[in-house]
Order: sequence, then structure tokens, then C-alpha cells
Amino acid sequence: MAKEYDPRMHSAEHILNQTMVRMFNTGRSFRAHIEKKKSKCDYRFNRDLTVDEIKSIENKVNEIISGNLPVREEFCTLEEAKKFVDTSKLPENVGNKIRIIKIGDYDACPCIGQHVATTAEIGKFRIVSTGYNDGVLRIRFKLESI
Repeated sequence: MAKEYDPRMHSAEHILNQTMVRMFNTGRSFRAHIEKKKSKCDYRFNRDLTVDEIKSIENKVNEIISGNLPVREEFCTLEEAKKFVDTSKLPENVGNKIRIIKIGDYDACPCIGQHVATTAEIGKFRIVSTGYNDGVLRIRFKLESI
């Protein structure tokens, strides 16, 4: 049975990634497992998060979600994309037409996944747990129904 894809959760992942970039300069997650009930993202980091940091991340992600920002797709050439997004995770045979998902002015990222139309469709973001092991910070999160 194929996993159930959830555009709400996938869009929340984009916001979490940009929040981690802005707050901790981690870069986007290098590994993620996105599911409808619970998801996780792994970041290169040097420690676990404090309780206050977890609350700050939740607050920022929920602030962006409650802003009802538009989520839109744009297409550009690979060379254009390299000027404003990280293209290092794209496969070598990606071609020259790149799909960029933009969440308001908060985030832009190459992506092939499905997303919500506005952040208001996502629901409340909550970090379930974090863990740190051997240079990897794992953040597990859920969304409450809207």
C-alpha cells in the first residue's frame, strides 16, 4: 500500500526548513520522512534543542502559517534557480526547467511535491520531540486539524 501523501504536512516541512535556516543557519533538512500523522526532518547540527528553542520554532512556524500566505509554483531555468535557491539536492539529469515552490516571501525551494494553496490550510504545527545523535538533529512534528 502506497503511503498517503499530505500537502498540508509537506507545506509545513517547507516552513520548518526555512525557520531552521533563519534561526540556526542549519541549511534545509538533508533527510525527511513526511507522513500524514507524523513527520520528521534531520538537520546537521551540533546539539539537541532546548525547550525554549523548540517553543520559538513552533511559534515562528505557526506565525507563518497563520499569515495566510499564498503557496505558488513558478518555473525557471536551472541557471536562474541557482541565483536564489539551493539546487545541490537536484539530480544531475534534472533538465533546464525547474519548479520552485514559494510560500509568500518566506520560503522558496525547488520541489516536485503537492502543496496547499495558502498557509491557512495547514493547521497548527507542533513539535512532538527532538533528538540529537552523532551530528544529526531530528525534529518530529505533527499538525493539528484545521
